[in-house]
Amino acid sequence: MDILLDELTKWIKEMLINGIISNLSGLFDSVNSQIGDISVQVGQTPQGWNSGIFNMIKTLSENVMIPIAGVILAFVMTLELIQMIVDRNNMHDIDTFMFFKWSFKSAAATLIVTNTWNIVMGVFDMAQSVVSQAAGIISSDTAIDISSVATDMESRLMEMDLGSLLGLWLQSLIIGITMWALTICIFIVIYGRMIEIYLVTSVAPIPMATMMGKEWGGMGQSYIRSLFALGFQAFLIIVCVAIYAVLIQNIATSDDIIKAIWNCVGYTVLLCFTLFKTGSLAKSVFNAH
Repeated sequence: MDILLDELTKWIKEMLINGIISNLSGLFDSVNSQIGDISVQVGQTPQGWNSGIFNMIKTLSENVMIPIAGVILAFVMTLELIQMIVDRNNMHDIDTFMFFKWSFKSAAATLIVTNTWNIVMGVFDMAQSVVSQAAGIISSDTAIDISSVATDMESRLMEMDLGSLLGLWLQSLIIGITMWALTICIFIVIYGRMIEIYLVTSVAPIPMATMMGKEWGGMGQSYIRSLFALGFQAFLIIVCVAIYAVLIQNIATSDDIIKAIWNCVGYTVLLCFTLFKTGSLAKSVFNAH
């Protein structure tokens, strides 16, 4: 009877050990792939990321938004002229210079609206240049390698009792699900940022048309700040990845494989959280509301 019980226990142990090894094999492959791709994705301009979407957004901006921006520009500058005249003691203190100033502002506003796309892309080109330089300075290996702590793992697991193995199997299962969820989170942050850039740039002519207005100018200024925030968010993301790379450099020196893996999960969760925060941090830096 004892022999039968020992064989049954051994069989259950082998089944759990196979399950644990299967769960841990390639556990961080998807996360490594996503994190390694971050610097490539955020370092691209809107045109370089997807030329098809870029051309579509450019066409919409030039053919749909610029005519609307022209109407808004005419309204804003007309309102500006009326305000200038009314402010001059109800037209009793009018000089010719104010009309020259209004003409200059109107010409400048028209120039801004007609060159909106070049201005917007210039902001992202500048941000991309900064990101490329930063990536070259702080680039580091972000791949999590558990294989060094998994040496002779099967023999070490066989020494554990049945209850510990069952708990370990459940932990490895939970960790696997967690890592897939984190992979999705990283994907959402990186690709969501690029989609946000395309959406923001598609309506660029409208806020840019208000730049020269005294009362409406805040809209255009806030829009410019939001562009800088979106562009330099990539720089903050690169810094987050660099910090993450430093944190995991010595992660595989632990003798406790589960502790090492949970530390990896913890650092990856921290990375995802900070990636989600980079957008609001960039906006607070540029005071974009």
